[in-house]
Amino acid sequence: MPKDGIGAATKRREDVRFLTGNGRYTDDINLRGQAYVWFVRSQVAHGKITKLDTSDAAKMPGVIRIFTGDDFAQVGGVPCGWQVTDRHGKPMLEPKHPVLAQGKVRYVGDAIAAVVAETEAQARDAAEALVVDIEELPAVIDMKAAVKAGSPLVHEDIGSNLCYDWGFVEENKAAVDAAFAKADHVTTLELVNNRLVPNAMEPRVAVGDYDFSTDHHTLYTTSQNPHVIRLLMGAFVLGIPEHKLRVVAPDVGGGFGSKIFHYIEEAFVTFAAKQLRRPVKWTAQRSESFITDAHGRDHVTKIELALSKDGTFQAIRTETYANMGAYLSTFAPSVPTWLHGTLMAGNYRTPLIYVNVKAVFTNTVPVDAYRGAGRPEATYQLERVIDKAARELKMDPIALRRKNFVTEFPYQTPVAVVYDTGNYNATMDKLSEMADLAGFEKRRAASAAKGRLRGLGVNCYIEACGIAPSHLVGQLGARAGLYESATVRVNATGNIVVMTGSHSHGQGHETAFPQVVADLIGIPAENVEIVHGDTANTPMGMGTYGSRSLAVGGSALVKATNKIISKAKKIAAHLLEASEEDIELKEGKFSVAGTDKSVDWGSVCLAAYVPHNYPLESLEPGLEETAFYDPSNFTYPAGAYACEVEVDPDTGKVTICSFAAADDFGNIVNPMIVEGQVHGGLGQGIGQALLEGAVYDENGQLLSGSYMDYAMPRADDVPFYKVDHSCQTPCTHNPLGVKGCGEAGAIGSPPAVVNAVIDALQRGGHDVTHIDMPLSPSRVWAAMNQA
Repeated sequence: MPKDGIGAATKRREDVRFLTGNGRYTDDINLRGQAYVWFVRSQVAHGKITKLDTSDAAKMPGVIRIFTGDDFAQVGGVPCGWQVTDRHGKPMLEPKHPVLAQGKVRYVGDAIAAVVAETEAQARDAAEALVVDIEELPAVIDMKAAVKAGSPLVHEDIGSNLCYDWGFVEENKAAVDAAFAKADHVTTLELVNNRLVPNAMEPRVAVGDYDFSTDHHTLYTTSQNPHVIRLLMGAFVLGIPEHKLRVVAPDVGGGFGSKIFHYIEEAFVTFAAKQLRRPVKWTAQRSESFITDAHGRDHVTKIELALSKDGTFQAIRTETYANMGAYLSTFAPSVPTWLHGTLMAGNYRTPLIYVNVKAVFTNTVPVDAYRGAGRPEATYQLERVIDKAARELKMDPIALRRKNFVTEFPYQTPVAVVYDTGNYNATMDKLSEMADLAGFEKRRAASAAKGRLRGLGVNCYIEACGIAPSHLVGQLGARAGLYESATVRVNATGNIVVMTGSHSHGQGHETAFPQVVADLIGIPAENVEIVHGDTANTPMGMGTYGSRSLAVGGSALVKATNKIISKAKKIAAHLLEASEEDIELKEGKFSVAGTDKSVDWGSVCLAAYVPHNYPLESLEPGLEETAFYDPSNFTYPAGAYACEVEVDPDTGKVTICSFAAADDFGNIVNPMIVEGQVHGGLGQGIGQALLEGAVYDENGQLLSGSYMDYAMPRADDVPFYKVDHSCQTPCTHNPLGVKGCGEAGAIGSPPAVVNAVIDALQRGGHDVTHIDMPLSPSRVWAAMNQA
C-alpha cells in the first residue's frame, strides 16, 4: 500500500494555500459591476413597524435601490428543514420567516430593509439615513415565562410560544414514573446549557449574480452544504429551478454548524441581483454576526436518575426547555429532540428513559446546531447527574460508571438507537493510564501547599454521527435525504479527480479523501485531487456536519472507487488475455493470479480512453463512476475524558492543569487530522464550560454582543492535551469502519471541566453540588461563599 494511504499522518495539503495567503474565500470574490448591500436591522427585540421612510436615504450618493418587506410579499419565507411531531401527534407550530420583516420585528438584528449602493460605505451611510419608527412591544426572553398564559406572543398568527411539546419514548412514560416511585435512590439536578455564539473565524458572506441572457443565478456563499442551500432557497424561497441556480461555497473559514443553515442574506443577494441585473455582495461585520448567525445550545433542564442501593441505574427522566429563538432555523427542531433525546442512554445500561422537550419561541436570535448539536446537551446533563449521584451514594464516580457500562454489542437502547460496537471499559482503562489517576492525591497535596484547591473530573460520552439513514430520518421529520455522494474521474494518464458532495471547511478532506483512494488502488495520494463546494461540478450531496464526512461521504467515495476498480479489472483482463476473476490489483498493478503477467494502473487507464485492445460492444470507453451512500445506521464514537483543575479560593479563578481524552473513533485514516479535530473540540468545550455565554437582558438586548463582553478561549486558557485514539472498535456497517471525530471534544469536555471544579470545591470543604456554565471566577467565588 502507498506510504500516504490510510493510517498515514500526512500533513494537510490544503494548509499550504491557507498559510501562504492563497485561500479563496467568499469575500475574495468580487465581480464586475458589483454593488453592495447594507441591512437595516431592528434595535428592539419586539415591535410593530409604524413608519419606514426611505425617501431621504434613496437620494444619497451611490444608492441604487432600497428594498423593504413589501418587495418580498410574493416571495416564500425561509424554510425549516425538519418537522417535529409533538407528544400528542400534532405537527410543530411553524411561523413564516420572511426575508425582510413584514410589519413586525421579533429580535434585535431582525432585518427591516436593505440598501444597495455602489460601495459598502455608501450603503451604510444611506442605511443610517433611513427613518424607521417602531412601536415597541413587551419582549419575551425567559422560556418558562414565554409558555405561561398571557405571555406576549412572538408570533400572533400561530397563537402560542410553544413550538412543540415532545415526549420520547411516550409509551415508556408510565413505566418510567413507576420505576422512580419505587427506586431506592433518586438524584435530581437542575442545570442550564448556556447559549453560545459560534464565532467562526470567517464571518458570513454572500454574493449574488444573475445572467439575464440565460436566466441563470449564481450564489457564492460561506456554506457547509451548497447543494442544500440550492434546494431550500431555489425551491422554497425564490422559486428558481435547480438547473438555473448554481451555489458555490469556496474556502470557508470555519463553520461549527452555524454555516449549515439557509440565511435571509443569501436569498436577498440572489433576489436583488436579478432585480438590479448586477452582482450584489454582503459581508457581515463581526458585531452583525453576533446578532444574525444562529446561536447554539440554550437549554434549561431538570434531570432525574433513579438507582438501586448498589448503584445500578433504573431509570432516567428529563424535562428540558429548548430555546428556538424568534424563528425556526433550518435544523433547529431536530437538535433538542432526535439529536438529543436518542443519546440520553449514554454509555450505560439504563432500562427505562423518558425525555420531555418543550421548544419555545422567544424574542432572541434563532438557535440551531452548534458543534455537537444535541449530543453535548445530552452528555452534559447525564454525566453531571451521574457524578452527583456518586457523591450522594458515596461511591467512586468511575466505579459507578463502570458498573453500568454497556458491555455487549449490538446494544438496543431504550431510546430507539442501536449501538453496533464499542468498548467503554477499554477507553476508561486507557484514560486512567494517560491521566495518571493513581497519582492524583500527590498532585492535590502539591496544590494545597500552594493554597489552591485541586479537583479531578471524569466523564464518558457517546455520540451518534452520520445523521442517516434517509428512510429513518424521513420518518422522524427530516425534509431532505441525508445520503452522500462522490464521483471519481480517472484521467487517461491515471491521475484522479474526485468530486464530492461533502464540503471541507477545516476537516482536511483534500488530504484524507485522497488517502482513501490511494489505499484502495495503490497509487500515491498526490495523484488524487478533490473538488468540492460547487453545485455545478459536484454530485448532489448533503454537505458536512454531524461528523459525517468520512463515515458517509468517504463511504460513497469507496463505493465509486470500487466501481472504477471493477471496470479497470475488466480492461486489464482483456489486455492480459485472462479471466476477469483471475485479475488482482495490488500496489497500483493488475496481475493474473499465479502468474508473472501484469499491467500497471496507468496503462489500464490509458486503454480505457484509447480502446484499441478490448471490444467496445461489451465495455464502453472511459473510466468515471458516481456512487451515493446512505448508511444503514448512525455511527457511535465514544470516549472517556479526565480534567484536573486548580481553583483559587480567594478569587474563584479556575485553571485547567491537565486534560486527557481517550476516544474510540473506529478506524483512523489520518491520525494527525484526528488529533487536530479533537484539540479544536476540546478548546470549544472548555470555552463553554469556563468562559462563553450569550446573555440577554429582560428587554431582549444582547449584552454580550462583542468580544469586549463575550469571552472566547485563548491559548493560555487551555492546557497541553493528552489525546489517544488507540481503543478502536471499527464501525460494523460502513466500508471504512470509521465513526467520526469532529465533534467529540466539544461533547465530552464541558462535563469533565465542571465535574473537576465541583470535585475541587467539595474536597476543599465547600458544600457545592452544581454551578451553571460558564464557571467564571465570580460564579465560583459566589458559590463557595454562599455554601
